[in-house]
Amino acid sequence: MRPRRLLSLAALLLCTPGLAGTAPAAAAPHSAAPHPAAQSPVRPQGAAPRPLRILLTNDDGYDAPGIRTAFQLLTAAGHDVTIVAPLTNQSGTGTKMLSGTSLAVRHPEPRVWAVDGTPGDSVVFGLSEVYAGAAPDLVVSGTNFGPNVAGLANHSGTVGGAIAALEYGVPAVAVSTGGFAAPDPVATVNAMRPTVEFLVGLIDRLRSRARSGPLLPEGVGLNINHPVVGADGKAPAEGSAVTFQDPQQALVPDFTDTGDGTWKVTVRFAPRPPAKGGDVAAVSASKVAISPVSADWNTGPADFAEVSALLAGLRP
Repeated sequence: MRPRRLLSLAALLLCTPGLAGTAPAAAAPHSAAPHPAAQSPVRPQGAAPRPLRILLTNDDGYDAPGIRTAFQLLTAAGHDVTIVAPLTNQSGTGTKMLSGTSLAVRHPEPRVWAVDGTPGDSVVFGLSEVYAGAAPDLVVSGTNFGPNVAGLANHSGTVGGAIAALEYGVPAVAVSTGGFAAPDPVATVNAMRPTVEFLVGLIDRLRSRARSGPLLPEGVGLNINHPVVGADGKAPAEGSAVTFQDPQQALVPDFTDTGDGTWKVTVRFAPRPPAKGGDVAAVSASKVAISPVSADWNTGPADFAEVSALLAGLRP
């Protein structure tokens, strides 16, 4: 992302103090059907921001605690929310999608679709079928059990779900709960509520600033990581920061030859000191890390120019 776009997005998210402590918006009447005005128009000056139509997905499965907490609090804030998420746990599937010729889909309850595939499969099914003809205002992926910072984000199904939405031109945020360490199950589940409370406040910020325009710059999503604060995980974060993805990969694999043509795989957690201004540093300081992401792998202009110079004159 170009530095100027990052700075403008940082200003959008953080110019009002105390975003990390924002409580959920007051509940508004909840419509059972999608709002026809989703693609719409200008709201009257001074009118309250309209509720959003939100496709909610994750990689932990459609009935996991994080996605159910998100559904409950986003709905209570007045948004029109539909879950379209994997039938089973799909952690670590990254951006994988559309790898089969058929897809089993269940509709176990109103406003819930369970897709026997990856988060990416769930999102593209939701956009193509559940929201056919009228794209949602926002795709939310999470909240995930455990962090998706540094190299973990590259392989995250939670982030992959948001990337799939961005590829189809729909604004998206990935949301995760956890510090940069093995998660404590009870504290992490408890921390999902302050995570989603923060998310509700952030969405309220975006829609109040959007007016009649897009929630986020075109092609840009957010990877949000909320820390676990306090022994029980119930405390809010101690602030928030717009960050970059820490370049480290903290999972170190080891392969042992068993002698029968297979190799035993073990993985150890070996974090390095966090980069200043990165997502790991923010979460480690009990702050919410908000990292802008995009669906492409283009480098910045300086790196592009350097590689162009390196390869100048190259011929087949």
